Amino acid sequence: MSYKVARASEYLAITGGGIKDIKLAKSAWVLPWQSCTVFDVSPVNYTFEVQAMSSEKLPFVIPAVFTIGPRVDDPHALLLYAMLMSQHDKHSNHVNELVQGVIEGETRVLVASMTMEEVFKGTKEFKKEVFEKVQLELNQFGLVIYNANVKQLVDVPGHEYFSYLGQKTQMEAANQAKIDVAEAKMKGEVGAKERTGLTIQNAAKIDAESKIISTQRKGEGTKEEIKVKSEVQVFQNEKEALVAKADAALAIQKAALTKSSRVAEVEAAKAVAMREAELQTQVEKMNALTRTEKLKAEFLSKATVEYETKVQEANWELYNKQKKAEAVLYEKQKQAEATKAAADAAFYAKQREAEGIVAMANAQGTYIKTLLAAVSNDYSAMRDFLMINNGVYQDIAKTNAIAIKDLQPKISVWNQGGSDQGMAGGGGMKEIAGLYKMLPPVLDTVYEQTGMQPPAWIGTLRGADEPRQ
Repeated sequence: MSYKVARASEYLAITGGGIKDIKLAKSAWVLPWQSCTVFDVSPVNYTFEVQAMSSEKLPFVIPAVFTIGPRVDDPHALLLYAMLMSQHDKHSNHVNELVQGVIEGETRVLVASMTMEEVFKGTKEFKKEVFEKVQLELNQFGLVIYNANVKQLVDVPGHEYFSYLGQKTQMEAANQAKIDVAEAKMKGEVGAKERTGLTIQNAAKIDAESKIISTQRKGEGTKEEIKVKSEVQVFQNEKEALVAKADAALAIQKAALTKSSRVAEVEAAKAVAMREAELQTQVEKMNALTRTEKLKAEFLSKATVEYETKVQEANWELYNKQKKAEAVLYEKQKQAEATKAAADAAFYAKQREAEGIVAMANAQGTYIKTLLAAVSNDYSAMRDFLMINNGVYQDIAKTNAIAIKDLQPKISVWNQGGSDQGMAGGGGMKEIAGLYKMLPPVLDTVYEQTGMQPPAWIGTLRGADEPRQ
């Protein structure tokens, strides 16, 4: 920690912990975590030669001297200067180029809207306009113009406009003097001749011979007068020729100046645009650095409070989640136990069902083995018994009856002649004979539908040994 004291023309710019933005003071204690910069506020003279161009596209040079320094009577302006300019020496190229760029840019823009006559005649107003426009630009840097002095305008090398203008004025004055001398000489000679004529006239009254002499003198005077008029006319013609020649030279010079001024105007506009872009970039960088430091100081305390708050909230959420997880775990454990019990019960039921199926299969196997043993392992006899026992023949008959209901089946009827007569005496045998008459067509139908032959103890079908079509 140290105690800093600034000089009469200096200020202290202090930043760091405990200071919101920048603190300006003449003397102050500087803590270890703070930074202190000393900057001078005394004005500085800047001398420039601004190359400008009038609205007639005529280039010229404006020598100017500006006295510029920080605005010490405005705290806000002084704070801007401390933030943007204090780190640079006021005599450095950076500050010199910054001030020169602002002055040259505003001066060129102002001169481009004025004619040469307006610049010459309104020197005071021109100086005032330049002062005001440059001051507007310097306000953003906390600078103020203490004094501005615009010197005599100077020609640009290769463009001697002011020299030619002076020569033109001198030539016009010389020509006018010659004209005045000629007019005075003419008046003197004419007056002298008039006096001579009067003398001759008066002498003629005295002497007759003086008339002849007077006539001769008068003729000579007329000749002299014509001679003087001729000389005056020749002088006027020469003057007009010189004026025409000067006008032609001036027109050629104007054309060359117009061409050069257009090229210079384009170059100047591009240079101003590039310089403005560079200055704007530097200003944006400085503003960004200032805002960054300010945001760091503002958000540091906010971040600390938000961090502690988030930690407490996270602890509370963690506690709640742990309790919820314990409850969910207990519930899952109970559900797992219930699921396991249900699975054990289902397994036992399936096991009992499987045991029942095995027992049934064993019983059916025993049943089939018993049937085969009863028919001496005759598979056909066992199958016929099972079909008769399970009513398969009745089902086949019903199915065939339904299938041929709407058809015209071929019906075979066995009729043995004399049977009625031979059995007329026995009614019971007649029904048995009728039953035996029905068996052949039934067995024949079963054979045609299924390919199964009747048992050997019933009989053999006619054509059963032949291959079926």
